[in-house]
This record gives sequence, structure tokens and C-alpha cells, in this order.
Amino acid sequence: MFRPKYPEAPEPSIVHVPTAVPAAQQSHAPACSCQHAHAPAPARPAAVLSGLNAGTVGAVVTVGIVLTALLAAVAVTAVSVAVAAVVMRSPLASQRRR
Repeated sequence: MFRPKYPEAPEPSIVHVPTAVPAAQQSHAPACSCQHAHAPAPARPAAVLSGLNAGTVGAVVTVGIVLTALLAAVAVTAVSVAVAAVVMRSPLASQRRR
């Protein structure tokens, strides 16, 4: 589901034009001396990520959610402590003035 689908690469086509050879001289040798080897298929970058499955992705998402919740809890606690410090400081400051 999460794997990219690559389009199939078209096969290279080599057109050979046979020359007129009398039937007596026909043999199974190729008409040219060049080697026609197909190029190897390019390596797919998805091969590196083939180990990822739905369970792995789910675990990563879950860990991300838990870490975000912990960060939010720390932020809320810091704000609460700051507010409590300000509230407690004001009565103490007014007592010192008297």
C-alpha cells in the first residue's frame, strides 16, 4: 500500500535489416559481430525500504504521538508552576510592605 509503483521501462528495440544471402550460404551465424546484451535493470530505491511494513510504520507513529504528549505535559507543568509562583509571590510581597 505504501510502496511506490514505478512505471515499467520500455525495452530497447534494435532493428536489424537482413541482407540478401543466397540459400546455399545461409548459416545460423549473426549478421553482425556486435554483442546485443540487454542493459541491467536499474536498482530500485524502494529495495532499501522494503523492510518497512505496516507494523513498523504504526510503531513509529505511536512513538511520535507518545513523545508529543510528553512534551505537551512538560509544557503545561511549566506554565502551571510559573503561574503558581506568581500567585504565591504576590501575598508574600504585600506582607513585606506592611
